[in-house]
Amino acid sequence: MRGFFKNEASSTTVLLAATVLAMLWANSPWSETYEAFWHTSMGLSFGDASFSLDLRHWVNDGLMTLFFFVIGLEVSYEVRMGQLRDRRLIAVPAIAALGGLLVPAAIYLAFNAGGPGAVGWGVPIATDTAFVLGLLAVVGARCPEPLRAFLLTLAIVDDILAIMVVAIFYTESLSIPSLITAAALLAAIMTLRWLKIWRAPAYIVLGFGLWLATLESGVHPTLVGIALGVLVFVYAPSDHKLLRAGEAVQEFTSSPSPAAAAQATRLVRMAVSVNERLQMRLHPWTAFVIVPIFALANAGIRLDAETLRNAATSPIAIGVAVGLLAGKLIGITIGTWLPLRLNWGVLPGNLVWGQLLGGAAVSGIGFTVALFIVDLAFEDPRLHSEAKIGILVGSLLAALLGWIVFRMAWDRGGVCAPPDAEPEEELPVLLSEPVGPDDHIRGPKKAAVTLVEYGDFECPYCGRLHPILETLRQRHKDLRIVFRHFPLRTLHPRAVPAAMAAQAAADSGRFWEMHDILFDNQRFLTDEDLGRYADQLDVDPWSEIHRHQTRVGRDEASGRASGVRGTPTLFINGVRYQGGLDLESISKAVDEARPRQP
Repeated sequence: MRGFFKNEASSTTVLLAATVLAMLWANSPWSETYEAFWHTSMGLSFGDASFSLDLRHWVNDGLMTLFFFVIGLEVSYEVRMGQLRDRRLIAVPAIAALGGLLVPAAIYLAFNAGGPGAVGWGVPIATDTAFVLGLLAVVGARCPEPLRAFLLTLAIVDDILAIMVVAIFYTESLSIPSLITAAALLAAIMTLRWLKIWRAPAYIVLGFGLWLATLESGVHPTLVGIALGVLVFVYAPSDHKLLRAGEAVQEFTSSPSPAAAAQATRLVRMAVSVNERLQMRLHPWTAFVIVPIFALANAGIRLDAETLRNAATSPIAIGVAVGLLAGKLIGITIGTWLPLRLNWGVLPGNLVWGQLLGGAAVSGIGFTVALFIVDLAFEDPRLHSEAKIGILVGSLLAALLGWIVFRMAWDRGGVCAPPDAEPEEELPVLLSEPVGPDDHIRGPKKAAVTLVEYGDFECPYCGRLHPILETLRQRHKDLRIVFRHFPLRTLHPRAVPAAMAAQAAADSGRFWEMHDILFDNQRFLTDEDLGRYADQLDVDPWSEIHRHQTRVGRDEASGRASGVRGTPTLFINGVRYQGGLDLESISKAVDEARPRQP
């Protein structure tokens, strides 16, 4: 059971099982009990005061708030510590997500403009992250890790855009007193956060009150989940907290006792941010309980002959299905191509267009948020059914299309690589951009041999190579070493900030001093650590950050044009070095590259 719940595809299996169960229930001889059950009223009462909702609304307005709270946690983490910190890395999936919203909505409106279904344009805009990641896990090796990172970033932006659409376009009426109450409660929660008061009961009581006030205000209460998730504190473990936790564990190991165990548990837990702890605790509940219950409550569609006949000619069902199948594929593809063409961003890893097209196709699987918006957009049960049938058909066809594209891309080794990702077997071996005065150069200006390293300050292999290159420079007096940045952004989240700090030091002529400090302290590259190293050199690590980003991006572009795909990659006198990364092998290559004397 533990293995099942740890497998990423398992949550998709449970979600699919809940969907099938809802369909069977709604089409069984006991079909009337399906709607009767989910319309059962349940509430709270205290004296004469009472609050009641039917079970479906408790699921859609209550449990789904917790689901969106987890999404808010993920957004907060990614913005502060994850991939959403790097503008160039998020530019492509963010614009792709926007394209994946606009094109499906436009296609849907092309079928429904001016008709009773026009209000449902928001149904095909959202991607179901759970189903997409589950399908990618089934695809396996055909879906490389960089594509998964790309689609995860796209899904986060997609969720944010979908929630904004719900807030702006699917709020019918507003209650000003309830909105004022909600604003006051939200301000109280933010005040507790500002005062660094971390008491769960206080946040639970205020959060529940905020949910009730938002529900009464007319704004959909799931927005509360996103807002509270974004406000949860996230931070990288500090050296002080890690040291205290390590000391407590050591004390427990030497003198085991209940008190020592409790202290070690508390300090180890405190070393990790509240955000990450909540994600770990709540994600299994949302993935294996809340979302499947939501599917069970909303996916029960009556599929009799009349319903299917109406759906086959319904502009609502056709618009949703075509929007998910073609709209997502076209929108995400254009949204990926445009920023790459304009050099607004980069892709993670060595992705090819076959893989990107497969990812765009499976992003047409719209289920959870699509069903959610159906419930907000339509009151007529017939329109409800037609929209849900369109969701099911479009999602199934998108999954099938994605599988076919992945299969073709795998069998053919990828097609038409984007500008920054060329097939490995055709990589160039010559340095695309010769060494110039703007490069970071260590050694004599008129050296007989020039060694260019494309490196990453967080890469352990670059760290091992660092002392070897120092020894090599001492051994070969006619050797100069050039360092160019090539941060592996998806693997090493601290590599880019470290490169920024090195570039800031370069402004004061102290690049190589910072270079050596960073490689000597690879395990300690937090913002606090980088600030401390900068203070040692009397430089400002975050000055001129946009100019430094441009410089690092220029190094990366020259590396990709030269066929660099990993770190460290070396070029000796402009030719890629492909030998061992040990002192004797590189020294021999330097000797062979030295021009022979007449």
